[in-house]
Amino acid sequence: MSPIGRDEAAREAAQELLKPQYSVEALFDRIYRYVVQFLGDLVDATTGGGTAGGVIAAVVITLILLTVIALVAWRLRKTSRENASAPGGLFGERALTAVEHRQAAGRLAQEGRWSEALQERLRAIARDLEERALVDGMPGRTADELAAEAATALPAFAQELAVAARSFDDVTYGGVTGTREAYEMMADLDERLRQARPAPLATAGNGIGEGPA
Repeated sequence: MSPIGRDEAAREAAQELLKPQYSVEALFDRIYRYVVQFLGDLVDATTGGGTAGGVIAAVVITLILLTVIALVAWRLRKTSRENASAPGGLFGERALTAVEHRQAAGRLAQEGRWSEALQERLRAIARDLEERALVDGMPGRTADELAAEAATALPAFAQELAVAARSFDDVTYGGVTGTREAYEMMADLDERLRQARPAPLATAGNGIGEGPA
């Protein structure tokens, strides 16, 4: 068999690449090619204007890259917040009202399941504050984040909220067993928070607010 010449080898290779199995381009590669082509066309279109065109191209490309980075960061943050069952999260997968959390806490307390009752009572506090628009309804919120944000609207309760958040973390992640006394303190805080009014905006930032009702 005579050796294949360069031209014939190139022709056969081209024919091979034209087969259907080679025509599928990966989605990422296609997107990358489109982006590179777009940026290249943009540079070509603007650099015709000399130095000014090059500056414009650089600014536009920078803005595009910053926009992409911002969108990616926003999506990652949104995804992490939507994962309500992530470690450290206050709520579970099912959304309940403050009343429903209190009812669940009461049933658990009657059964002597103090750790779970304490958890449900703090969830009732969190949901009640959300329903009253004293804190934002933020999925994936931790107990510490709740205490910090609620203290802004209700500064007189800042210390008690921090203690309540620590109690929740202890029984949920620290292996500490809940007690009747800890639950009753949480329930009492819940009742007083329900009656409390937020501090005026002018004084909330200074830590001055109305005391517990």
